[in-house]
Amino acid sequence: MSARIALTVTMIALALGVSASRAQQAAPANPLDAVPEKMPFDVPYGAPIVLERALAAIAAAVAEARKHDWKLNVAIVDSGGNLVAFQRMDGAQLASIQIAEHKARTAAMFRRETKVFENGIQQSNYTYILTLDGVIGSRGGMPLLEAGKLIGAIGCSGGTGSQDEVACTAGVTALKR
Repeated sequence: MSARIALTVTMIALALGVSASRAQQAAPANPLDAVPEKMPFDVPYGAPIVLERALAAIAAAVAEARKHDWKLNVAIVDSGGNLVAFQRMDGAQLASIQIAEHKARTAAMFRRETKVFENGIQQSNYTYILTLDGVIGSRGGMPLLEAGKLIGAIGCSGGTGSQDEVACTAGVTALKR
């Protein structure tokens, strides 16, 4: 009887060892260990956006929001993340005032759309992003470029993330004309 127990224990140990070995082999490599050849999001800084252009971007974002009856807050910051212009549409939620500014500031300071952080957290499970100072993991913040240089960023808040993103895109597009 004891030989049978020993054989059973040996078989279980081997099975567990094989399972653990297979689990280690099947585990994907950490994608954060990849070393890119070039620096991602390496957008050079330009002169800060002027008030006239900031107001034009806000006007386009607000016009897009009005077409859909969305009530948004829209913020424009310069290339250093400093507030240049802001508009709160009638009825826009008060909590979104700071969120719109935060989205714009994040897009400027990190030189990328805030949607990148949202995707990293929600799709790729890169929860370390939540530890980065100044990050907001919600779409609706976009850099503003002129001649390939960062001049500022726009942030919209008050709708769903996708609504905020559509309004921001209108603001970005207005500056390309």
